[in-house]
Amino acid sequence: MIRSLTLALSIFASGATAQTCGGSWSSFKDGLVQEAAAHGISQQLAQDFLAGAQQDQAVLQADRSQGFFQRDFIDFSRRLISNNRIENGRAQGQRQDATFDRIEAEFGIPRGVLLAFWAFETDFGAVQGEFNTRNALVTLAHDCRRPELFRPQIFAAMELYARGDFDPDHTTGAWAGEIGMVQMLPGDIIENGRDGDGDGHVTLKTSAPDALMSGASVLASLGWVAGQPWLQEVTVPSEMDWSLSGTEVKRSTSEWAGMGVSARNGSLPNLQASLILPMGRKGPAFLAYPNFDVYFEWNQSFVYVLTAAYFGTRLEGAPVYNAGNPDTGLSGEQVQQLQRKLEARGHDVGGADGIIGARTRVAIQAEQQRLGMPADAWPTPALLNAL
Repeated sequence: MIRSLTLALSIFASGATAQTCGGSWSSFKDGLVQEAAAHGISQQLAQDFLAGAQQDQAVLQADRSQGFFQRDFIDFSRRLISNNRIENGRAQGQRQDATFDRIEAEFGIPRGVLLAFWAFETDFGAVQGEFNTRNALVTLAHDCRRPELFRPQIFAAMELYARGDFDPDHTTGAWAGEIGMVQMLPGDIIENGRDGDGDGHVTLKTSAPDALMSGASVLASLGWVAGQPWLQEVTVPSEMDWSLSGTEVKRSTSEWAGMGVSARNGSLPNLQASLILPMGRKGPAFLAYPNFDVYFEWNQSFVYVLTAAYFGTRLEGAPVYNAGNPDTGLSGEQVQQLQRKLEARGHDVGGADGIIGARTRVAIQAEQQRLGMPADAWPTPALLNAL
C-alpha cells in the first residue's frame, strides 16, 4: 500500500527542516538521528535503529522497474484475477467470517473489498516480501525521487521500534517499506493498527484478524462510506459525449441514465458517479461511485485501483465484465512516445514511463478533443500519428 503524500507528511509533521536527500550515506543517517529528536525519539534509540542500515540497490531497481503497470486493464485484470484467486478469496472469506462480520459492523467495509486487497498485496499472506524494511525506507528516503513520502516513515518505524513492535535487523516486507498481509507502511500501522485477535499486539505479518481489522481502519479513515457501492459495470450507447468520461467528471446516475448509460446487472443507485472507460468507448465500462476515490489513497496506479475495485465486486457476486471490442492500443514504448509528445504540448503526465495513469489519460482526452477525435482517453495509433 503506497499511501498519498498528504497522510505520510502529516503523521510526523514537525517544525524541523528535513535534510536534503542524497549526499553521503553516513551524513544522511546522521541527519536522521538529529531530526529524530523533533519527533520525540531519543538520539540513542535513533542511533540503535540506524546502526546497521545499508543501502539496498534492489529496492531502487524495483522502484524504477514497474513495467507490469504498463499493461492494459483487460490484460492486467486477467493476469491478477484467476479462478484460483477467486476460489481462495471465497474460502478465506469463510475462514475469517467472524472477523469480516466485525469489520462490516464496525467500519462498514464489505468483505470483498478487503479480500481483493489481501489477494493482490500478498496472496492472502503467502508472499509478503523479503526486503529489510528499515533498509528499504532509508534507501528510498536517501534517493531523491520521492523522499518526502518515505522520510516520515523512517520515524514511524522508529516509534514502532520503541514500542517493541519492529526489529530493524529482521523486520521484512515489500520493497517500498510496507509490512504484513495487507502491506501497511509504519505510519499507517501507528495510525490504524488494530488488535483483531485480542492478544494485545498488532501483528500484521502473522495474524489475519489484525491485518484485516487494520486495513479496514485505514479505509474508514480515508472516508469509506458504509452501505454505498464503489464500482458497477454498465453498458454505454454507441454515441455520447465521451469527454464526460474519466475520474475528473462526476454526474448523478440519473444524468448518466439520460445519456444512455445503464446498469449491466441490477439498477443504478442514486449517487454521483464517474464513467470509467479503461480501454475506451468500445471496451469495458464502469460507473465509479464516491467510495472508489478511496482506492487512490491506497495505491496511485489507475490500472491497479480499477482492477482491485472490480475484483472486490466479483468477490461480492458480480459477473465477469464484458470485454467488448476495444480499438487497438499502444505498446509501452509507444505510450512513452505519446507521453513525450503530450509533454511537448504542455501537459503534465508525470513523466514518460509508459504507464497510462490518471494524468496521462486527462492529457490524452484533451488532445482527442482538440483533434476532433472521440475523447474517451484511450490512446490509439491514430492519436499517436495525429500528434
